[in-house]
Amino acid sequence: MINIYPEKIPTKELHQYLVSSIGPRPIALASTVDKLGNNNVSPFSFFNIFSANPPIAIFSPARRVRDNTTKDTLENITQTKEVVINIVTKNLVEQASLSSLEYPSDVDEFIKAGLTTVKSNIVTPPRVKESPIQMECIVNDIISLGKEGGAGNLIICEIKLIHISKKILNAHNKIDPNKLKLVGRLGSNWYCDAFDNSLFEINNPTRNIGIGFDQIPNIIKKSNILTKNNLTRLASIKRLPSKEDINLFKQTNDIKSIIKRDNYKDKLHKKAQMYIHQDDVESAWKCLLIDKLN
Repeated sequence: MINIYPEKIPTKELHQYLVSSIGPRPIALASTVDKLGNNNVSPFSFFNIFSANPPIAIFSPARRVRDNTTKDTLENITQTKEVVINIVTKNLVEQASLSSLEYPSDVDEFIKAGLTTVKSNIVTPPRVKESPIQMECIVNDIISLGKEGGAGNLIICEIKLIHISKKILNAHNKIDPNKLKLVGRLGSNWYCDAFDNSLFEINNPTRNIGIGFDQIPNIIKKSNILTKNNLTRLASIKRLPSKEDINLFKQTNDIKSIIKRDNYKDKLHKKAQMYIHQDDVESAWKCLLIDKLN
């Protein structure tokens, strides 16, 4: 591995290592106005949600590395203490990127990027119509992280009103990720999708106390078939199946045919892996524990 001491390399180079390492990052398209009423809209991927009660989102307009200047978004928020966070999706990402260009402060990026303004209910800055989720926010605090180029400025936003398009909801009025189509920011010019084949589910292990890695027999942990992710799923089960259940499982035609083959242990591990992929961890364990009954 290479070792990088931040103080020993140029900030521009360090920035690239950081943004390429930490991601994908959600993107906030922040709309603001200055004290003269000029609109501004700009994307920020140093962004996330940090609290639900009160509802707090934070994003960070960093000082420019090139010349240590600050962005219009920061200047506007300093003046007005208001912002709308518009969530960036696949359909919006190109326009959001275009709005990041450094136009003069009196130039409306909504117009330059072809975005549509919608009047907000609580705050002065307009919302972005093209975004399916828009959050009207009051700025509680601005925390400067430094005075040199590349230093961030944490904008602590209290969300006062959320607008959600009905088009991205499922039958239970929950947000459907395949309808929302979020994107994530990576390093350089790279982005990624957060929908369709990019999605996968992991059941929350905190709902049940799992048996843990230490309870998995070494012969299973040393499997040439099962991955660390597979083993983690095995470790998350609340209790192992009983001997009676394993014996019944062993009598099924599918398992009988596997046991009769040469090198059947690897085949049982492959079968267990298939069950894990099907979210049937108990059957996976039954496969793996058959050998212990012999």
